Amino acid sequence: MINRVVLVGRLTKDPDLRYTPSGAAVARFTLAVNRTFSNAQGEKETDFINCTVWRKQAENTANFLKKGSLAGVEGRIQTGSYEGQDGKRVYTTEVVADSVQFLEPKSSGAGADRSQGQPSYQQNQSPSPSQQNYTRVDEDPFSSGSGPIEVSDDDLPF
Repeated sequence: MINRVVLVGRLTKDPDLRYTPSGAAVARFTLAVNRTFSNAQGEKETDFINCTVWRKQAENTANFLKKGSLAGVEGRIQTGSYEGQDGKRVYTTEVVADSVQFLEPKSSGAGADRSQGQPSYQQNQSPSPSQQNYTRVDEDPFSSGSGPIEVSDDDLPF
């Protein structure tokens, strides 16, 4: 049996960090994940997925992710139920995260200037050659012609 989930989305609010009576950290947050298809009106819909992460990952999540942060979550789906205040059974579904990846630099969290770290150009201004990082395609690194390269079967990784 396989129960594996991989999600990429944005946090809808700051993670809620708490500690169990035994001292284990647990953080809960909701991840907004866009669907890949559009509805009948041509709009993309969003799923709001409850996530729980434990121990050191929970503390890191609470310390470094905030509302609007882009995060990757790997984990498993867990279902449960409890009796609501009105006496009816309430069913829950959440992702218990094994791993939470912070997909943005620390400085570009919610509210930060998204263009930070990007080169800024005036209108109709192209980057100078010193700002461009590229290798010239017309330069052949093997053109010096030192002869054939000897490769034995022991040098091959397969």
